[in-house]
Amino acid sequence: MKNKFLFIPFFLLFENICQAQELPSIQTDRPDQTECPFITPKGYFQLENGFSYEVKTKNSSEITAPTILTKYGINDHFEFRLITEYSIESENSKNISGISPMAIGFKTKLWQEKGIIPTTSLIGHLHFPKIASAVLKTNYYAPAFRFTMQHTLTKKQTLSYNLGAEWDGITAEPAFIYTLTTGYSFSEKISGYVEFYGFIPQINKPDHRFDAGLNYLFNPNHQLDLSGGFGLSATSPDYFVSLGYSFRFKI
Repeated sequence: MKNKFLFIPFFLLFENICQAQELPSIQTDRPDQTECPFITPKGYFQLENGFSYEVKTKNSSEITAPTILTKYGINDHFEFRLITEYSIESENSKNISGISPMAIGFKTKLWQEKGIIPTTSLIGHLHFPKIASAVLKTNYYAPAFRFTMQHTLTKKQTLSYNLGAEWDGITAEPAFIYTLTTGYSFSEKISGYVEFYGFIPQINKPDHRFDAGLNYLFNPNHQLDLSGGFGLSATSPDYFVSLGYSFRFKI
């Protein structure tokens, strides 16, 4: 009887591997800021985990460790999303740390690529101001949305871009979002990207940035990423780096 129970985990692992072979490789929304239009496969959980270090000014920095985007595929056109982050902000040797307001959201596929029409999805989130550490609670619910689009240029290269807006929960003014990136597959396991993106507040000055990164695909269900970038405007951070690990599984 014990041998039969010990066999069960190995059977489930083998079943997941077989199912993964029937699916395309994992598609993630990290490490770039351009979210992808693809939906997590039905019945799969996907966790995209990251660590980032950002130097805002000479005396100001922020560590996010970890940031976790959890996805669950509802069907071929819809996924559920949950974002949790733990951050440590340092300014003039004073630290503020805790869990940022949690966000719940969705991604829904609108249409598939056809000719000049890109594969397009809509992503929406709502940050809850009180589901956070006391020092990081905000005044308002903070919605965010973006349209995410992707063109296939060649078998190895894509062109992707996002347009949307987000609120910070502190004020009622939105910041508009834009991203533009091109990705290239160097091999079956290694791919990279370069990207321009930015935030354009309704009142304050815009924040434009550049970044680049690499992905390494261990197998269809597991991916490692490394990225970094720098600011292009006076309000942008000096530089930032990020390391991440993403995986998916089916229960």
